[in-house]
Amino acid sequence: MRRREFIAFVGSTAAVWPLAARAQQPAMPMVGFLRSASLANAGPLVTAFRQGLKEAGYVEGQNVVIEFRSAGGHNDELPKLVTELLRLPVAVIVCNVTAASAAKAITSSVPIVFATGDDPVAEGLVTSLNRPGGNVTGVSFLANALGAKQVELLRQLVPNATTIAVLVDRNYQGSAIDLKDVERAAHSLKQNLIILAASDERDLETASATLAQQHADALIALGAAFFLSQRDQIIALAARQKLPTIYQVPDFAVAGGLMSYGASIRDAYRQAGIYAGRILKDEKPADLPVMQPTKSSISRPRRRSASQFRRTCSRSPTR
Repeated sequence: MRRREFIAFVGSTAAVWPLAARAQQPAMPMVGFLRSASLANAGPLVTAFRQGLKEAGYVEGQNVVIEFRSAGGHNDELPKLVTELLRLPVAVIVCNVTAASAAKAITSSVPIVFATGDDPVAEGLVTSLNRPGGNVTGVSFLANALGAKQVELLRQLVPNATTIAVLVDRNYQGSAIDLKDVERAAHSLKQNLIILAASDERDLETASATLAQQHADALIALGAAFFLSQRDQIIALAARQKLPTIYQVPDFAVAGGLMSYGASIRDAYRQAGIYAGRILKDEKPADLPVMQPTKSSISRPRRRSASQFRRTCSRSPTR
């Protein structure tokens, strides 16, 4: 080959090689992030999830892609969203308990990592906590069995309370167990209960009107993905009714709610991110035990104590 032709050949090859090399590079793995409820107010959970991925060695945009999907409270949309993620395809799906059940019904091969406040064995997601089996594992922050403590804390906050309202989303799979726990505790303390079911924004408006009519002395907001998406509205509802309120999710107290008692959902999603990263490194869900928190904690806003709230309520007109 003549020298001039050789130089031209080398130059053209150098220009083409980077494109060819990029084309041969493997695509970044993709993780699906799926929620049955709206992603509104889920920002802290997403941040915690990304942190967990980072701890496992994955950074979005650098060596992993995250695809977000939300059913916006319409659970019948979940199968379609799961199918979309599988077609992309994603290497693992991270989701809340309702979305995890929908995903498990569709795929037995793509790994699923859940974050739930329920018993994942009772929900049929795993065969046991230590040996999940199949393609599903995750984190259970055990919101269940907290009802007795929540009722007790409200009694300390409002000693003369006779009627407690309970806000529950009956579309949430764990609501029946949560509510039963509260009912047992209230019965033992001879507390009257008002059950307020809410699964959409219209139900929340109805619940607010019912609270005004029934003259409840305090409120318990049970855990549900829908409630987290409506966090600010529920906090405002309690404030309008001047009701001392305890929540299962610490994010409510961080956002200005009076008090919460429960495990950190943010940490649960961080742990879910770690598990997703480990699965991307070829670990199997069946070999990853369901993680559980070791303790629950009380959370309050920094600048508002329970005693301050009691004084505010005592100055309010009798309902």
